[in-house]
Amino acid sequence: MEYKAPIESYPGVVREVTIGKGNKAIKLGGENILPLHFFDEGSRPNAPKFALELWDMKPEDWPEWGIEPFKDVISDPVAWGKKCESYGADAVCLRLVSTDPSVKDSPPEQAAEIAKKVAEAINVPLIVYGSADADKDAQVLPKVASSCSGMNLLLGPVLKENYEVVAKVALDHGHTLIAQTPVDINLLKELNVRLSKFCPLDRVVIDPLSSALGYGFEYTFSLMERVKQAGVIFKDEMTQMPIIADLGTECWKTREAKESKEQALIWEGVTALSFLLAGANVLVLRHPDTLNLIREITGGNGK
Repeated sequence: MEYKAPIESYPGVVREVTIGKGNKAIKLGGENILPLHFFDEGSRPNAPKFALELWDMKPEDWPEWGIEPFKDVISDPVAWGKKCESYGADAVCLRLVSTDPSVKDSPPEQAAEIAKKVAEAINVPLIVYGSADADKDAQVLPKVASSCSGMNLLLGPVLKENYEVVAKVALDHGHTLIAQTPVDINLLKELNVRLSKFCPLDRVVIDPLSSALGYGFEYTFSLMERVKQAGVIFKDEMTQMPIIADLGTECWKTREAKESKEQALIWEGVTALSFLLAGANVLVLRHPDTLNLIREITGGNGK
């Protein structure tokens, strides 16, 4: 008797979210199968996307192998953004590190100017992360949203403490939101419920706070799995958004990454591939060699 593998089908669909405008736009999500379950009935119309990060200031504590791919542009965010694009990134992620009150406490107007220049210079979508200081981001991110009006940035983090201020201004200027909560599915759903009162849920991407391999990674991995399963299998509307895994910074601040380039690339690569298995729809990486490695392993497009 011929064996036929059982085929599952699920009622839920991850919302399709577009970031960027015009020929810069890319789509995230849209799948109604679990990660890599291509043997089931359903589809994943949009393969995972990969972003490379840049900072709005020259990093002071990166190892030399982290700086090397960007050494000629590392003091110029615009040139750095173009360099990320030249390495084949699907998107560029600008991290506004200097705005952190504990770093340089740079003014919102400066951050907005840098974000606009980078967004205009690149031909891929721009992701913008603030400092994750809720009070400072409530000043910075609205300025960025206004300065880049109509560009449909992926903008965040939108937090429980500042979501009303940040999200409403971002939406008014045509952007998409990164809703971030600290590795807790109940808090994640609670924030999404609050956003749903005034925000279309196809303008939200979930950030569950990614951790590096060996540094709390299993907590983020299991949460991503739960979020994806709740949305696809159980049709939970508050978990049916694409997931962003912002992992590059976390991996490169580990002891292992600071010891050698080989360990750094392995740490970032294994973490990234594992988050693909968990269901991430867009991954933020730091090193272009990691990007090339993942594309090679996954056949070029994350499949």
